[in-house]
Amino acid sequence: MASLFSATATVIPRNLAVSSSGKRFVGHSLLSSSSPPFLSFPTPKSNPRNRLTVSLQSPRAQSSASSSPSATFHGLCYVVGDNIDTDQIIPAEYLTLVPSKPDEYEKLGSYALVGLPASYATRFIEPGETKTKYAIVIGGANFGCGSSREHAPVALGASGAAAVVAESYARIFFRNSVATGEVYPLESETRLCEECRTGDVVTIELGESRLINHTTGKEYRLKPIGDAGPVIEAGGIFAYARKSGMIPSRWGIAFLPSPLVPYIYDRVALCRLIT
Repeated sequence: MASLFSATATVIPRNLAVSSSGKRFVGHSLLSSSSPPFLSFPTPKSNPRNRLTVSLQSPRAQSSASSSPSATFHGLCYVVGDNIDTDQIIPAEYLTLVPSKPDEYEKLGSYALVGLPASYATRFIEPGETKTKYAIVIGGANFGCGSSREHAPVALGASGAAAVVAESYARIFFRNSVATGEVYPLESETRLCEECRTGDVVTIELGESRLINHTTGKEYRLKPIGDAGPVIEAGGIFAYARKSGMIPSRWGIAFLPSPLVPYIYDRVALCRLIT
């Protein structure tokens, strides 16, 4: 299981699709119906992903990570620099929001990247809005450094972002992105934060491991997402483990009173699997 969280894995995965109807096929819909409360992030009723053009090309893996589906993201990019920490992604004052509650999940997304300094004249989410118009975040080195707060990738996903492309990541942010299935943490082979500008129209072709900047006409190579891809596609680590048969279904405890039971059950089952 350790390879699932390596930022240097070398297998191209996934076949994500986000339709123009606004339905998100990654993470939220799967998690909301089958994941434990701690990692259950519901799909907001109004999703701004109608700005994306993404096509579903083949069935998702049902029992293993061996399939090699492909995905395409298309939309505006938002560019940040080096060392964007988790307090800039989602300030600590908003960590009391509970992602498993639909209204608080949406509110959490509305605060994504609100901690950026005033030098960022263009804000990630415009005043009065709850969703971003930027489908892809492009960063420099050490993106997601700082605390280990799981809210950071959740806030980005809740805001409407589909992927982050950075020169490198803080390991904990990469792991949390995979574990929650909220955003794709992709690595670039060059400093795209110096090649792209906020508002550029870009396309990410996951299967080809490349990013196309339609505004400038340039193309760039990305590092393959590797074994982490199918985990994000499934909606996070627990959804992936259940879907691939690594841990059993929770149907037998569905009617137990405590909302923490499914979460504890998954934790115990997964720990038994990997130890």
